Amino acid sequence: MLIHLLKTMRPRQWTKNLMVFIPFAFTLREYWRPFSPEMWALLGKATVGFILFCILSGVIYLINDLVDIEKDRLHPQKRFRPLASGALSKSVAVVAIIVWLLIALPASFALEGWFGVIALIYFVLMLAYSYVLKHIVILDVFTLAAGLVLRALGGAAAIHVPASPWLYVCTALLALFIGFAKRRHELVLLENNATNHRFILKEYTPQVLDQMISVTTASFVMAYSLYTFSAKNLPPNNAMMLTIPFALFVVFRLLYLVHIKGEGGSPEEMLWRDRWLLGAVFLWGLCIVTILYVFGRG
Repeated sequence: MLIHLLKTMRPRQWTKNLMVFIPFAFTLREYWRPFSPEMWALLGKATVGFILFCILSGVIYLINDLVDIEKDRLHPQKRFRPLASGALSKSVAVVAIIVWLLIALPASFALEGWFGVIALIYFVLMLAYSYVLKHIVILDVFTLAAGLVLRALGGAAAIHVPASPWLYVCTALLALFIGFAKRRHELVLLENNATNHRFILKEYTPQVLDQMISVTTASFVMAYSLYTFSAKNLPPNNAMMLTIPFALFVVFRLLYLVHIKGEGGSPEEMLWRDRWLLGAVFLWGLCIVTILYVFGRG
């Protein structure tokens, strides 16, 4: 039972909650000493924030599967989910939701007041998505993108540091790309049964989604490039521009996987399954941290 409960909470998708650590990474410019007490204190808070978002996002997945249980049974892959297959009972899922919320929400406010507010907004927004917003064209994807932005915002609130507005712009654009790619994958995979699984898919076509993906990817590349040499909290020598090729490779690799390999339904699985994408993301992050560590001293 516990295994099925954990599976329903989607631990693979908790990689999205790593967004919480992005504001911490950019504090290296100020706390560059590896064994600085301040740095370890901030890392501890960011880690707690990450865990709390994992719990909250897991609760949302439980609620979402309860709401979509009948539709998931019509999906060639989702019908094997614990709730849809009957391996996990509805009553157990409801009890788990209540218990986790009684733990996560108070703990969020205890960590940091503003983090608690952001965590609550995230939960309410995702709850609204499960019941209402996922049925509104375009707004459904915007809501999912907002969830990623709130994670980054929560990461800044947890360690009580300001974050560049560019961070939220780039995060939102990349999240929109992932969201539109997910819709495209569902539409192509399910074909005539698409609307039976997700009614909102009748409002989309692969051609329209391709246009939306093109706009968001181009906008992301432009926004990230501008960010690397215009953000105030970066090293003044514009060394961050060296990370632009990594951003381009990640975007192009994602486009390749979506359009050539027919993937996009599960971004976290794409990340772990495609070694080129995983390697590029790792090197991208490593390059960012190295630049902040080396050029952020003093």
